[in-house]
Amino acid sequence: MARATRRAVLTAGGSAVVLPLLGGSGCDKVSGPSPAAQPVSSGRPDGVRTGGSRKVAVDGRFEVWVKQVGSGDIPVLTLHGGPGFPHYYFECFEDFLPRDRIRFYYYDQLGCGFSDRPDDASLWTTRRFREEVEQVRRALGLERFVLYGQSWGGMLALEYALGYPQHVSRLVISNMTASIPSYIKYVNELRAAMPRDVDSAMKVFEDRADYLAPEYQQLVMDNLYSKHICRLEPWPEPAMRSMLNLNADIYNTMQGPSEFTVTGNFKDWDRWADLPRLSMPTLLMVGRYDTMSVADIQRMGQLIPNSQVVVCENGSHLSMYDDQETYFGALVPFLLQADK
Repeated sequence: MARATRRAVLTAGGSAVVLPLLGGSGCDKVSGPSPAAQPVSSGRPDGVRTGGSRKVAVDGRFEVWVKQVGSGDIPVLTLHGGPGFPHYYFECFEDFLPRDRIRFYYYDQLGCGFSDRPDDASLWTTRRFREEVEQVRRALGLERFVLYGQSWGGMLALEYALGYPQHVSRLVISNMTASIPSYIKYVNELRAAMPRDVDSAMKVFEDRADYLAPEYQQLVMDNLYSKHICRLEPWPEPAMRSMLNLNADIYNTMQGPSEFTVTGNFKDWDRWADLPRLSMPTLLMVGRYDTMSVADIQRMGQLIPNSQVVVCENGSHLSMYDDQETYFGALVPFLLQADK
């Protein structure tokens, strides 16, 4: 990413520092959409076609945006990262998921992207978002479906699978560990490996809570984002577009002011003890250079009975971009096995 870009991103978003949740160019296709795929059925009672886009009512007073891509028999609901980013960075999926076999749903969580954006911090809790997913499932008529979540979306997917396992035929947890304390421990190990002068310079800004200072932002970009969030230069347009449309209120309420300072309401979230309860086939994905610990994801694989772990050796937190061959080479076959 260009040096001026991160400052512009954070200024536009009104955020402190962006959580590592989001990824190049040159897609090596593992599988592509079939020209024989059927049009997406209309979500309107009158049958008017909308290209798969629709709004879904949640909490009796809001609407969230959902879009179906493809018309296959295998339904996949995607949960984006953040909290507070929109779905846009998932757009690379369209180059890999076969639309005649799979129908997948983009879904902007409340407060994000094309969904309603209420100004009410009490809405930004893990429990409420989990129940929002259930409302979306019911509205879409998905009795059994594959649930895919990336980063914060992986945390949300894990919560939903534990609360509503009867609806989840297969589970994908991408680039997310089983607890926020585990994440904090590892991301601070990454920080400890930074040059001492970088750490000292960052601490000057952190001590005065000046997370929006351009100098601080550039230090984080050069020493964390470009190495552990997405290793491509420049960043892919959908990933940048997601960052530019961050809802900072959600991020700051749930996460806190920076990757290294987690003070939000999910800071104590921990599901290590509950992982053995997940009985559905589960795919766990992580990048070798991720902000999530590879050892943590491997431990998750040992605790979840019917699971497999895929490490994207060239990938970071956005390994769906910086290691597409490995990422989609594992994801697409796993999704297609839902047919069986």
